[in-house]
This record gives sequence, C-alpha cells and structure tokens, in this order.
Amino acid sequence: MTGSPAIKSAGGRGISIRGNDIDTDQIIPARYLKAITFEGMGEFSFRDLRFDGEGEEMEHPFNDEAYQDASILVVNSNFGCGSSREHAPQALMRWGIEAIIGHSFAEIFSGNCLALGIPVIEMETMQIGVLQEWVESTPNGEIYIDIVAQSVKYDGQEIEVNIPESHRKALVDGIWDTAALLKSNPEEVKQISGKIPYIK
Repeated sequence: MTGSPAIKSAGGRGISIRGNDIDTDQIIPARYLKAITFEGMGEFSFRDLRFDGEGEEMEHPFNDEAYQDASILVVNSNFGCGSSREHAPQALMRWGIEAIIGHSFAEIFSGNCLALGIPVIEMETMQIGVLQEWVESTPNGEIYIDIVAQSVKYDGQEIEVNIPESHRKALVDGIWDTAALLKSNPEEVKQISGKIPYIK
C-alpha cells in the first residue's frame, strides 16, 4: 500500500542558517499566512531577516547569489519552534529546500516537513558546526544524504546521523503523504470508514 514516492536519499548544494531557536515566524512571517495557496510562498522565506523596512536587501544566505541553487539547509538547535504553521516548511520547500540537517527540530515542524516529503536529519552539535563552516566556505560543495543508512557524506567524509525511525520508514516506504495514501486506496478507506459508527 503506497501513495507517494519512496524517498531513500537526498543530495545537493548546502546553505547554512545559523542560530538556535529559529521559530516559524522567522521562517515565514505571520502576515503571509493569509495566502489562499502556497504558490509563490518561497520568496517570502525569512522575509523580515532578508529585507529591511524599506524593502532593501540585507545580508542573508537566502539573498546570496552563491546559494540560489542550494537544496540542503543546515541549521542548529530547536529549528522550527513556535507556532505550528505548516506554511514554514511549505515556504522552504518552494524556495528550493529538499532536506534539512540540524541538531534538533521542533516536533510539529518536523511532522509538517515529513508530510511534504522533506527529510529532517539530526546531527551532533560539533558536527553541525563543522558542516556549516564547510558550506559557508564551499558554496559549490555537494552534500549527499543516505536515508536508508542514516548517513551524510560531504568533502570526502561520511557522518552517522539520526532520523526518527517512524519518519525514516515513512520516507523509505513511500507512505509519508497521507492524502495520497488515502486517494490510492479508496476501497480500503471505504471499508474502514464503514465500520466507524459516527461516520454512518
């Protein structure tokens, strides 16, 4: 039973965002939650950290031309804390992010990422620091994530990482998109719903 593609690996150029406790309001400011769809939301990622009150660009990795094709976001601790808005991973995905490596993540943010097929990879603090330094000094460097083996490879080295088992299994088995899963199994959904008293 599957409804979404299996995701066993991810790879690409990295982009580093430093700082602990970066919350969802920093990732996507609340005023953009009024949008009817998520289309075009990528351009508003970290909006208030990227532009001043007059709309002028400030120094920020998401504004840096060297990282415009990056797809692996490298962060620190408790990334995605704060409100549970699903717009945060939606904005990052639509900017171009396909996977996130960090020391730790807010639980709801991590779940919202999984629902979009975005792997969140947990790495030790010291290793994160080394990876961020490498990303910042090597904009064209490639990072490869093996979700099955739970490892990250870059610059000729391989680092053991952690992916929560429920997330790893959902990605590898192609069952991370629950909506697609339900749509691909209409008869089973009908049978199960028929057994639930309050749905009849």
